[in-house]
Amino acid sequence: MKRSILILLIFFLAIPFSNAQLWKMRRWEVVTAAGPSFFFGDIGGYSRTENYLGFRDVSYLQTRYDVNVNVRYRLGREFNLRGSMTYGLFHATDERGSNENRPYESSTTFFEPAFLAEYYFVKNKAESSYLFQKRRGRFIWSILKSLDFYGFAGVGGIAYNVSGNDALVAKQALEGYPDSGFDLVIPGGVGATLVYSPNLNFGLELGGRYAFTDYLDGYTSQFSKANDVYYFLNLTVTYKLKTGPRGLPSFR
Repeated sequence: MKRSILILLIFFLAIPFSNAQLWKMRRWEVVTAAGPSFFFGDIGGYSRTENYLGFRDVSYLQTRYDVNVNVRYRLGREFNLRGSMTYGLFHATDERGSNENRPYESSTTFFEPAFLAEYYFVKNKAESSYLFQKRRGRFIWSILKSLDFYGFAGVGGIAYNVSGNDALVAKQALEGYPDSGFDLVIPGGVGATLVYSPNLNFGLELGGRYAFTDYLDGYTSQFSKANDVYYFLNLTVTYKLKTGPRGLPSFR
């Protein structure tokens, strides 16, 4: 009888401990993402009044897309590090904006490497559930217990190349504005993740970038008060890799 009670006590004490360590079995994650990119430079714009962070100028004409690949390493339950690589397009036009008499238009291709830190201010409970671990491949047993919310910030760079219309190319030649380059950016944003299974997450992330340049659209003006800003709104898919014996990702 005493032996049975001892076994039961060991069993119930061991499960919480093992559950708390489940995330350590999958420290490495590969994240793919895609969505619209929103650019706020000196070309285009619809608001002549105060326009905090550019959000008043969101429009279909200015919207393009980006694709993104990340490798994430989990330092703990609440803190992660990730390396990010993004390719995408920006577009800026004075058409139907507040500067129609200035007929500039530009298209920008860019590549952005970045290094980010994440903090999870709301962490899911499903990940530490023994039952969730066993119900592999089935739908989430509780949506509310399977959500993560996080913020992120970091440092990165942007390599860009601008193609302008004839009016913009003539202005660039006259003023000496650059049509390509590489500059520092400061990323920051928020995201939400739905833990679908022990191996797979889905999510949504809104990230903004402050660029240390005013030429991502190939143009600046005497009225410009700040450098360029851009945003991504991405759907994310996360695949979790098993952690090998030396803490490296395992592909088996």
